[in-house]
Amino acid sequence: MRLSPLDPLDRWLAPAPNPRKVAWLSGTTFAHRGLHGPGVPENSLAAVRAAVEQGLGIECDVQRAGDGQAVVFHDWELERLTGGSGSLAALTPAQFAQLRLLGTAEAVPTLRQVLDTVAGRTPLLIELKSRRDRRIDALCLAVHRVLEGYRGPHAVMSFDPRVSRWFARHAPLTARGLVITEDNDQALPGRLRRHFDLWIARPDFLAYDVRDLPSRFAAAQRRRGLPLATWTVNSRERAERARRHADAPIAEGVGIG
Repeated sequence: MRLSPLDPLDRWLAPAPNPRKVAWLSGTTFAHRGLHGPGVPENSLAAVRAAVEQGLGIECDVQRAGDGQAVVFHDWELERLTGGSGSLAALTPAQFAQLRLLGTAEAVPTLRQVLDTVAGRTPLLIELKSRRDRRIDALCLAVHRVLEGYRGPHAVMSFDPRVSRWFARHAPLTARGLVITEDNDQALPGRLRRHFDLWIARPDFLAYDVRDLPSRFAAAQRRRGLPLATWTVNSRERAERARRHADAPIAEGVGIG
């Protein structure tokens, strides 16, 4: 296969991890936002317990609430998942405690509650939700403090390359990933942006949009030792694509198999 002229820079600026650090990723199927479905909301403790019971890994989303806690919640706004209004970051602790997910009795869990529920029984992928126009230090520190002492297999990841870079500097033993979607941008500027993000992030693995596979960029990083997770695998066709081109599907629905 033809090498890119940027391959030497990739190896220098974003070296591959020690294989032992990320070996647990390969071959694991991760339930996207937990094993959710009717009556079991995404990113809930019920979805976490269901994934553990089925022997699946878990992918979850984390952001920083207004009181500084790392909480497991995907959206920036409350409407879709809670029926409330406004943003999670604007809530007081008392308001946060009253939130319920999709009309069920399930509360929005903290990352600490998720870790206590999993208790090392299955691997975890923790996606940090950030915005590139905001500082990431407080979010990363909130997650790092909760993860200190946790012994189960786990990794952090983000679309924001600064998150992986922060963990590379401040918690190098934590496996860290860069989440990527090519978003139909295969021209030279898009290819260069992916390399720049890689060099900033210095990740141990990639989590790639399954719609972009096969990808020359993803394949090149995988060949040199970065495991490749892929999302969101939610059909049989995507499950087959993940099987052929990636190491770990992040799946839901019929994509789990």
